[in-house]
Amino acid sequence: MAGEVRAGGRGAGARRGGAGGSVAKARGGWAGLLSMVPVLLLIGGVVLDVFGPVPYAGLPLLSAGPLAACMVLTFRSAAVTAIAACVLVVCVDVLVNRPLTALVVNLLDVAVISAIALWLKWVVQRQGQRFAAVRAVAEVAQRAVLPLPPARVGAVSVATRYECAHAEALIGGDFYAVRSSPYGVRALIGDVRGKGLPAVSTMAVATSAFREAAEQAATLRELAEHMDQALARFAADVGDQPDAPEQFATAVLVEVGEEEGRVRLHHRGHPPPYLIRRGRVTSLEPSVPGLPLGLGMPEGVGVSGCDTFPFHQGDYLLLVTDGVTEARDRHGTYYEPRTRLADRDFRTASEVVETLVADVTDWTGGRRHDDMAILALTPVR
Repeated sequence: MAGEVRAGGRGAGARRGGAGGSVAKARGGWAGLLSMVPVLLLIGGVVLDVFGPVPYAGLPLLSAGPLAACMVLTFRSAAVTAIAACVLVVCVDVLVNRPLTALVVNLLDVAVISAIALWLKWVVQRQGQRFAAVRAVAEVAQRAVLPLPPARVGAVSVATRYECAHAEALIGGDFYAVRSSPYGVRALIGDVRGKGLPAVSTMAVATSAFREAAEQAATLRELAEHMDQALARFAADVGDQPDAPEQFATAVLVEVGEEEGRVRLHHRGHPPPYLIRRGRVTSLEPSVPGLPLGLGMPEGVGVSGCDTFPFHQGDYLLLVTDGVTEARDRHGTYYEPRTRLADRDFRTASEVVETLVADVTDWTGGRRHDDMAILALTPVR
């Protein structure tokens, strides 16, 4: 999954295929040139040792040949290169009539350097295999904890994207979920405080609680309270362990009625969603901001209710995490979806997501400092 999750974005993926093919060809060309470096070093070493102005001028190149081979070739090819370097050292020393002592010393120099290079390559390969196994397990965990929602849920078209700040990571603390319920289509987007595996643990609890109660809770507020309780139980189970994960998360809960043309939002300390309608982008701010999930409800704090907005065919509800709203360009200016996505004609929810991802990448110059989760919804017949 290469650090990202998508739904409903097959068209964009196909469009990138041509560019990806060109990149692959370019990389293949460079790989072919690099594979010639060890051979050139060995040839250069022989030529300098035989015809050079000073004795042993080619020995450094003969020693560098196996090192370069370990960097650009397979282990077997690198081993063959190391053996060839040792044979060439002996042949050159015999050809120029060097004494036996010099021959042995030169052979030991090349052999020892080759052995060290091959050992390092073996260690790196083993680590790479272990890392690949860990990534495979992480990918399975990702699919279990954060499964791709279908492209359509009830009367709503859905598109999602998840991109981690670090390419080697597959999943972080951002999350989303979509479920059909007797009250309409319910969706969730959120962000766990903290990073790494501890944040993933809290995210798994939050999304599981949402899926469990999305079909039973009569209101979004009740659904949020169920998630609150689940996170509180999780915090109690974890206790005061030194490596205890963060146990609260910001979130926005969404409910789209089947036929009423309305969308309900329940805010819990998360960046507000955006409503895209005929080229105009509006931030749907909460009337009463709520505390993040998992903090309970301290005395004296107002209770966040639900805000209702018109939501008709052709409208797009865009929900993001702060990886989008806090993305900065090289001057430190924050990304603003309301202006960057305005006056655009979108035809599908997938197009909204693909356009946003491409625009954020362009805005930041490809540098990302936080995970980014995106969820786009639009009514369909």
